[in-house]
This record gives sequence, structure tokens and C-alpha cells, in this order.
Amino acid sequence: MAKKRNVKKKGKKEHKASKTSKKSLFYKIEGNSVSREKRSCPKCGHGVFMAEHKDRYHCGKCGFSEFKKEPSKAKENKESEKQE
Repeated sequence: MAKKRNVKKKGKKEHKASKTSKKSLFYKIEGNSVSREKRSCPKCGHGVFMAEHKDRYHCGKCGFSEFKKEPSKAKENKESEKQE
């Protein structure tokens, strides 16, 4: 005769409301004006924010990517030589 296994069933976890909503991180309120903190997607329009990565901005809705412009190392070397 086979032994019975005691298997615990996974129950649903309760949803815990966060103290600050994530949407409040996208906007900055100064007096009576509201400004956006994140960039909007140029293809999707306002209301669709782009994720900011180390080297690019990316839209999760349409997949548009825009790379950040980095100053070239040659320009930095010339500037440091001029200062010396």
C-alpha cells in the first residue's frame, strides 16, 4: 500500500496596496502646474512613457528605441589637451 503525501495547496496572496502609486513617480507637481518626469513616445503620443535604460529609451507599447547620445572620446581628449 502506497503512502499518502501531505501536499500543501498554494493559496492566493492578498494584494497589498502600495503607499505611493507608481503613476505619482511620472509627474511632478509644482504649485498649480503639472510636468511630466519621463519622456513620451514620439510614435504613440502623450500618455505613453518610455523606459529609461543605461544607453537608450524604449517604448514598451510599440517597441520604438532611441539611443542616448554620448560625447565621443576624441572630443574629450581634445578638450583636455586645450586645458593643459
